[in-house]
Order: sequence, then structure tokens, then C-alpha cells
Amino acid sequence: MNLGALEEDTFSTCCHLLLQKSEQLRDGWSWESVQGSPEGYLKKTALRSAVITSNAIWSQEGSKCNSEAHSCCQYSSDQQSVVVDEDDRGCTVPEGSSQFLQYEYHILYSCSYRTPVLYFRACTLEGRSLSLEEVWSSVHPDFQVRLRTSPLNTISQQEHPLLGQPFFMLHPCRTQEFMRPVLQVAQDQHRSLNYVVVWLSVVGPLVGLDFPQEYSTLLQ
Repeated sequence: MNLGALEEDTFSTCCHLLLQKSEQLRDGWSWESVQGSPEGYLKKTALRSAVITSNAIWSQEGSKCNSEAHSCCQYSSDQQSVVVDEDDRGCTVPEGSSQFLQYEYHILYSCSYRTPVLYFRACTLEGRSLSLEEVWSSVHPDFQVRLRTSPLNTISQQEHPLLGQPFFMLHPCRTQEFMRPVLQVAQDQHRSLNYVVVWLSVVGPLVGLDFPQEYSTLLQ
């Protein structure tokens, strides 16, 4: 048994419990089903203030990745959705500027890694999507050291596996590694925990996703 792994049926149960709590807290999480497929994902949109920069401060590997085409997203006045706009790519952002950004977070299950995976996209309120380099510059300071040494193994731009659209992804390669001791302690103490809640409370703040303490009631 791989203690750090998460089975898909357990993922579904964890998500269901998270959604129940979110409804009580009015925290904005929803379950989005994919038409014609039994699969789906957790979704939340949020506004956050962040300092972003377009300076070439990353490695050569990161700069190369930053040249990839990226789509823009249009801010919705009801703050519930982000609409992709392929035509608006000419805007620039002042270096080091602090501004409000619209984030859309998706949580999916990965059969390959047997863990949850956090996908997200971000745009300014004027409708311009952030480049990968700008996303790197906006993450939590505690994450910057690892990000600078291995950016593409931390946050990369990937095609959303269910929507086929460009998203940023917080790479799941180390999820089992940091979840394993947490699950081991729970097992030794003969108690269960909500894998998705524990995992999200760790990785969410790194990309601006706040996780209220009220969800701690789901830890057991």
C-alpha cells in the first residue's frame, strides 16, 4: 500500500465533504461536471491583490517557457467566471505593480500521480491573462527559493485535462512525499482525515488560495 496516494473514490468523498462545508461557509466552491463524461472538478474563483513583474528574473529554462503563447481572460462582473479571449494579447503590466487579480482554481484527480492536482489561471481586471513568468513572480515568498531553482517542476503551463484549455498547474510530483508522514501519523493514531483538505491547506496559500480555519473540522 502506498500511504501517500489517494484513491479516486476517496477523492470524490473528500470533495463532497469539502463542498458541504463550503456551502455552510459560503466560501464559493462548486463541483463542475464535464458534459458527456462522468468526470468533474472542484472550482472556485477569487480576487486577490498581488505584486507581479515581467522582469526576466528566472532561469533560461523559465524564460524560454515564458515565450509560449497564452490566452487572455475577461473579468466577469459577477466574479464567478473567467472567459478566455484569444485576441487580446498586447497589454503589458508595469514592473513590480500591485494590483487585484482574478483567479480561477480547479482541483482535479490525477490517475497518474494518484493525488489531487491544483490547476489555475489568473488575469487582471482589465482582461489580460498573466504570463507564466508573472505567475512565478506572484507566488508566496516562502515558495520562491524552490521556484527559482526548479520553476517548471513547480508551476508550469499545461493543457487542462478536462477542458483542453491552457492553465497553470502546481506540479503534483511531491504531493505523496509531503502527505505520507501526515497520513502515517493519522494511521498510527487510528483516526481518519480528509486528504483534500489537508493537501489544499498546504498548497493553496502558495498560489494565493486562502483556506479558512473553519475547514479544520473536516480534518477528522
